[in-house]
Amino acid sequence: MSIKLENVSYVYEKGTSTEYAALKNVDLEIEKGEFVAIIGHTGSGKSTLIQHFNGLEKCTEGTVYFDGKDISEKDFDLKQLRRRVGLVFQYPEHQLFEETVISDVCFGPSNQGLKKEECIKKAKAALELVGVSEELYEKSPFELSGGQKRRVAIAGVLAMEPDIIILDEPTAGLDPKGRDKILKCIKDLHDKKGIGVILVSHSMEDVANYAERIIVMNKGKVMYDDSPHKVFSHYKELEKMGLAAPQITYIMHILKEKGFNVDEDIINLEEAKESILKSIGR
Repeated sequence: MSIKLENVSYVYEKGTSTEYAALKNVDLEIEKGEFVAIIGHTGSGKSTLIQHFNGLEKCTEGTVYFDGKDISEKDFDLKQLRRRVGLVFQYPEHQLFEETVISDVCFGPSNQGLKKEECIKKAKAALELVGVSEELYEKSPFELSGGQKRRVAIAGVLAMEPDIIILDEPTAGLDPKGRDKILKCIKDLHDKKGIGVILVSHSMEDVANYAERIIVMNKGKVMYDDSPHKVFSHYKELEKMGLAAPQITYIMHILKEKGFNVDEDIINLEEAKESILKSIGR
């Protein structure tokens, strides 16, 4: 199972004086079970791109395939696609609206036509997955902390049992502790449940620590699509796009320039520790 884009372009306000090409001839494929990060400066096309993955936007040119089928065909089931490829928007807690946490998470399964008992079963399973305690189930979602609201919003998508979950800046606005909890939760979903993850993020540290593959967007085009180490080895080119490498990568370059025999392509603290200890014979 995969999401595949062939020569996809998307133009906002096509044919008007404000016409703007958000995507330009994008070719890529994402397989079920991958943990992919999408990075790029504001306006690079990230959000437009992910909205093509489950048919929320229809490409101006090109073709989007899911499971080998063209999603623009008249007989293609877009509702089923959106169940299997769940999208969690930035600040998803703004979408919470039910009176209780459990009823909010039940909303998706209920829309799928499931009976109340089955909806509750799926909602409880999803809330457990994201670490929301049972004592919160009957509370109003608006009484929760920012991190708890984010978890409930993610559970609302997970209750529909997607094969792939897309998260647009899931840690935006959270403090460091809340951010780490959310990211660990997402990583656990990937590792333990085999759910494919597509993570849009501005944090190079988060991307380096969690993603297996990075897609770099710039001016509507895919500039890089590779492993984190290979992508961040182009840190000078990334800087020209308004991006950067993780801070630890810059530190390792400085150490190398000062004569330490370290690997300058390090992208996280664990790798840095190992490389530095090795360089000093420990």
